Amino acid sequence: MICPNCRTLIHTDEQRCPNCGAYRPGLWGFGATLSRVFGGQIDVLTLIPSVCIALYLLSLVLDLGSALQSRGGMFGMLSPGPWPLRLLGMTGGGAPWYTLITANYLHGSLLHILFNVLWIRQLGPELGNCYGSARFFIIYTCAGVFGFFLSNTMSGAPTIGASAAIFGLFAALIVYGRNRGGAAVMMTRQVWQWAILLFVFGFMMSGVNNWAHLGGFIGGWIAARLLVKGSDYAEGRVIILVALALIVLTAAAFVLSILNHVKLPF
Repeated sequence: MICPNCRTLIHTDEQRCPNCGAYRPGLWGFGATLSRVFGGQIDVLTLIPSVCIALYLLSLVLDLGSALQSRGGMFGMLSPGPWPLRLLGMTGGGAPWYTLITANYLHGSLLHILFNVLWIRQLGPELGNCYGSARFFIIYTCAGVFGFFLSNTMSGAPTIGASAAIFGLFAALIVYGRNRGGAAVMMTRQVWQWAILLFVFGFMMSGVNNWAHLGGFIGGWIAARLLVKGSDYAEGRVIILVALALIVLTAAAFVLSILNHVKLPF
């Protein structure tokens, strides 16, 4: 068989690829089936912003009265009501564990989602080139979860938004640049400037959750450190499988949140 990481010809029963060290490159015989069913790439660069936008529109539709109320000036334009956000998985102190995942895809106003989607689209292609799409999703998820975990622990304030995960993307690009050196150092300096500027900006505006930003940066840094060495190779089946498992877990988290707030007739 061909190792999905380094494309070296290896025996099907190899526990580790002798060339790149990938663990169980054949996934106990299920690797070929996994590749045929899911292909070699997960297009999270489109998936994540699309889910954010779809859930934002859904949160508006679920309570149009609240969404059309003018509050908070320009920054509060088209803000979803509190009930749709709780239904879809807003997190906060004492919130269920699955809201650490769901809150990464929810937004509180038109400008909130606009800025976050623009940052994802800005950072996503570069991060995808550095790490690959599946690793991108793993880093995004880990950063968001750790960011909201720190926020819930330190402040407990109800919170939503992709910005915790976005700070994790900043961290991942910095880790990649430090690991590569050379021309990548210039990218690292630019990303450091963005991260510091946005973190400082968070102290100047009300309602910005810098605990989540700090936690997201830390979570993204840790995840990137674990994944950066493998970025020399194509994404293997194990990495793709982990990313797929996180996608399934994310979908399950939204189902759990909705079931927790909707009383079914049976």
